[in-house]
Amino acid sequence: MRITKRCVEAQKPSDKPEYLWDSGLSGFGVKTLPSGRKTYIVQYRVGGRAGRTRRISLGVHGNVTTELARVEAKKLLGQVAIGIDPLADKDAAKNAKTVEDILKIFLAEHVDVKLRPGSIEAYHNVAQKKLPPSFKKMPIKKVVRQDVARLHHAMHHMPCSANKTLAVLSKFFNWAEKYGYRDDHTNPCRHVQKYKETPRQRFLSPEEQQHLGDAFNKAEHEKLATIYAIDALRVICLTGARLREILHLKWDYVDLGRGVLNLPTSKTGPKTIYLNEAAIEILHKTIRQVENPFVFCGLIPGKPIHEIQKAWQRIRRIAGLEDVRIHDLRHTFASVAVMNGMSLPMIGALLGHSQPRTTARYAHIASDPMREAAERIGKQISPHF
Repeated sequence: MRITKRCVEAQKPSDKPEYLWDSGLSGFGVKTLPSGRKTYIVQYRVGGRAGRTRRISLGVHGNVTTELARVEAKKLLGQVAIGIDPLADKDAAKNAKTVEDILKIFLAEHVDVKLRPGSIEAYHNVAQKKLPPSFKKMPIKKVVRQDVARLHHAMHHMPCSANKTLAVLSKFFNWAEKYGYRDDHTNPCRHVQKYKETPRQRFLSPEEQQHLGDAFNKAEHEKLATIYAIDALRVICLTGARLREILHLKWDYVDLGRGVLNLPTSKTGPKTIYLNEAAIEILHKTIRQVENPFVFCGLIPGKPIHEIQKAWQRIRRIAGLEDVRIHDLRHTFASVAVMNGMSLPMIGALLGHSQPRTTARYAHIASDPMREAAERIGKQISPHF
């Protein structure tokens, strides 16, 4: 039928978008959403019957009258009839956008609002520190596999960082395809092979653990870092928790009566961290700031600790452990658990691992107490042979 104001307003929404097409002007129609919102549209095909179908929104019914929409539709369809694509200028504008332009949109509209704090920091780190200006200035549609491969190869001396950069770029280009900034199935990261990574497992010996404890005490006594930073590191040592799980810990998550931290989200989803007496004692004495919901407070009012690496570098320098990362404290917690005879499933539960293979990396540590037991048995048996 001919589209009129009356027939548009008579359109009833359903559980999926409905379309009403004009009988006299081919390509002119109205789209009705389940919400009841009605939009005038023009649909046309570029390049003949086998060409690409395109659609232009002419405005929402109520903001635009039916007759004004019809006049605009005639104008656009007239352009199509003589071989002009009305969306060509818009396409050209998209083509002109650089990687940096779209990266800013990606970070603001996807990363900052949909990812966890640790992931947000990782994505921003790649965007700001790992991508050279020459790469970011390239038109988004002009980036090809060779460009990504060269960038990846330039970081071959740090394979873990190179692979993380590749992973972030792959997510970015998939997102760019989804929102029309690149053609579908053109992700330039595809087939770029990751470097083989050798997992680093650094565990603190009992003697090194003592040195670290003494360094914590000295840093607290000499005020080399805030007490919040020092105690956050102590709790990581005592619980095996991930860095961000402790830095972003809120008092609402703390249940000292039951001796647990109930995290609503973590790297692997909701998580319970079990506290020992030493960790409970630290949390008991932690000063709670009235206007700050976080346990370990930063210098900005109402915010958690934002940066702890400088404090950690001072402390590990005092302890003579300058090769130790904060994440190695988590490895140390796991290694102590294994050497005390705890099962790998139990350790995986304590650490919050979602996959058994993640915990399996600690299996080799269990051979040490086994070897000691075998040696003691051998000493008793050997005199008889």
